[in-house]
Amino acid sequence: MTYCVGLRLNAGLIFMSDTRTNAGLDNISTFRKLHSWSKPGEAMITVMTAGNLATTQSVISLLDERTKAPSDRSPSILEQPSMFQVARLVGETLREVIAGQADEGQRADTAFNASMIIGGQIGDGQPRMFLIYPEGNFIEAADDTPFFQIGETKYGRPILVRAFDPDMSFADAIKLLMVSFDSTIKANLSVGLPLDFQVYRSDSLEAGDIHRVEKTDTYFETISDGWGDALKLAFDSLPAFEFDAS
Repeated sequence: MTYCVGLRLNAGLIFMSDTRTNAGLDNISTFRKLHSWSKPGEAMITVMTAGNLATTQSVISLLDERTKAPSDRSPSILEQPSMFQVARLVGETLREVIAGQADEGQRADTAFNASMIIGGQIGDGQPRMFLIYPEGNFIEAADDTPFFQIGETKYGRPILVRAFDPDMSFADAIKLLMVSFDSTIKANLSVGLPLDFQVYRSDSLEAGDIHRVEKTDTYFETISDGWGDALKLAFDSLPAFEFDAS
């Protein structure tokens, strides 16, 4: 399983993903699920993946190869005029890979399915973020839906819904994501450290570094322990239930 989150802030975009893949509890591996391409000063694009590993790796490999040797039939995502066109191209590539792997007549809800979050900025356009479904169609993040999740989403969603603010700083957004990921990791063994995250500042048009949070990361340990203690204090501060005297 996987957990990936993309946040759309007023100051830019933040992406975070875990790295665990598993085919049963005795077959756990680590693979990067966060990938970026950039043409400094012109374009920056980040893709996060969830779903069948063979499918997602094929899509990422195709996108990467086509940035190095684009053609009319295999265009590069870095040559697209807008993030909308990037989303359409990635969706078409995902649909192409799933169709090539599945038996004739099968649909995208087979074992080959995958979903993706993509975000970035092209030229003087606005930073944008999209959620791509296995069928290749997609939706865009907006004011009413300012973040996307893929993979094992339910455990980390409550903190995002309650605490996310588009005006928050990048530092606070990373803290919020770490709480969301800690909640997911504690509830589901199929999601785990290391975590990868990337910050994109609006109009920078540069990919920046992808940072890795290892199992020994002291800040993540502090967040995990502190969040657990804060929840206990908050619970204890709530009024106790009172039974009827009768």
